[in-house]
Amino acid sequence: MLKKISLGLAALLLVLGALAWFNKPALILFLVTHSDQADVAPNRAIAWDTGPEDPDTNRAEGPPNIIFIVADDLGINDISTFGGGVAGGQVPTPNIDRLAARGAFFQQAYSGTGTCAPSRAMLMTGRYPTRTGFEFTPTPNGMGRIVSLIGNDMDNGLPPILWNKQADEGGVPFEQQGLPGGEVTVAELLKQAGYHTVHIGKWHLGRSEESRPTAQGFDESLLMASGLYLPDDDPDVVNAKLDFDPIDKFLWARMQYAASFNNSDWFEPGGYLTDYWTDEASKVIEANRNRPFFLYLAHWGVHTPLQATREDYEAVGDIQPERLHVYAAMVRALDRSVGRIMDKLEEEGLAENTVIVFTSDNGGAGYIGLPEVNAPYRGWKITLFEGGIRVPMFVSWPGQIPAEAVINTPVAHVDLMPTLAAVAGAVLPTGVEIDGENLLPEATGSGLISRQDDAIYWSSGYYRVVRAGDWKLQVNTYQQKHWLFNLADDPTEQENLAETMPDKVAELQSLIDAHWDGAREPLYPYTVESPVMVDKTAADRFEPGDEYVYWPN
Repeated sequence: MLKKISLGLAALLLVLGALAWFNKPALILFLVTHSDQADVAPNRAIAWDTGPEDPDTNRAEGPPNIIFIVADDLGINDISTFGGGVAGGQVPTPNIDRLAARGAFFQQAYSGTGTCAPSRAMLMTGRYPTRTGFEFTPTPNGMGRIVSLIGNDMDNGLPPILWNKQADEGGVPFEQQGLPGGEVTVAELLKQAGYHTVHIGKWHLGRSEESRPTAQGFDESLLMASGLYLPDDDPDVVNAKLDFDPIDKFLWARMQYAASFNNSDWFEPGGYLTDYWTDEASKVIEANRNRPFFLYLAHWGVHTPLQATREDYEAVGDIQPERLHVYAAMVRALDRSVGRIMDKLEEEGLAENTVIVFTSDNGGAGYIGLPEVNAPYRGWKITLFEGGIRVPMFVSWPGQIPAEAVINTPVAHVDLMPTLAAVAGAVLPTGVEIDGENLLPEATGSGLISRQDDAIYWSSGYYRVVRAGDWKLQVNTYQQKHWLFNLADDPTEQENLAETMPDKVAELQSLIDAHWDGAREPLYPYTVESPVMVDKTAADRFEPGDEYVYWPN
């Protein structure tokens, strides 16, 4: 009898083991979902610091306020200023368009790289990763393994996601991944120049004592602590889950609806995140109307998980597929935010003495399965093709920057830190090499940008790129692949000239080699190497001959 029971238990364990093996992704996501999560308290009111009741000087003649709005993963074709708009123009962006028309419209603006956190580091410091070491987006320990297991289990035809076990399990702890305290941010410069500095929204540059916003120059910080716009079962939310994207699966399994103020414990935000951040930004404007302030409004929209309010979802009309319908509603909310900020400045009498900058941290993501977000450019976020790094950049400063000033000079995120310092009359830090250039001469029409070798650089590990003049060279040493394009003749990168123009490849390769000579080592290693299709979204099947890049992070 005992022998039969033992054999029965062995058989049961064998069956359970087989079920676990064949359902590894589901089991992993179950464990992630049910692992310990942070406690989240009910919503609480934010007690923003309030400036003087009366201005010390005539604020119209004093230093301008600065509002820096950064969208997340916003495709350039999502903005109707560029001739597009979501769903073939069905959902325009009138408020972003209004901002663009009020000042300088940089037609060839680039993000710092093809992913969010390193771009944000360049926005804050004006320095390339070759100087800061901030080359890869911080990811929780173990996430690389989870994403690779889930992704490699998908039947999409792609080459495998490669997992760096040693870096993922034995690398720098997630809590210590961040911007070093020795880096000087634009917030620190503006604070020294007498500005009250406020951060609202995403940060993604670290949460340690040296990396968090309040350690990097911000007087106050309302932080996006996790990643849900609303609880996924909220009656006012519409969700769109992406079964073809392993990162989306991880986000839904792990993210919470949470905020934190000045490093407090987590609490629930006061509404749909895009609207909540805007509500609080409006309060910051009102609280600081009598003193110069710097507001860094870092939206989560339109990053996944795809969640929209039911009101926005219904307002945009019947759009298919469902994920595009939800995405369009998210863009509507983001556009509304920009309009509300502009209207609040008018209401407080601050519009004429406030600089507003609007950009996105990188191009639209291919993993949302929407093929038009970066049109007409090839590539997505997590590539260094134009679609992954072309971004909106609008700078409004009434009375200083002419309305509808269209600027064709290539510019990049590293340029915004020295530009905002110049706006405020702040002195750049001594003994610190700043890679960016001041854009004010171009924006105001008083001069031109002068950049060494006329070159802008991008990188993620072994994937390195330079644009010098109209020529762009992409190099991926893991794939032993070169892509050379003349952007003057071929702005959408259709014809690879690398094989027919070896001398130009060598010339640009020498710039890449010089730029990385003596570069600082990355602060922490990459944990995964992901294949990303250039001309198809993650919703499509990879076929032999399809162009793709490996991206280390």
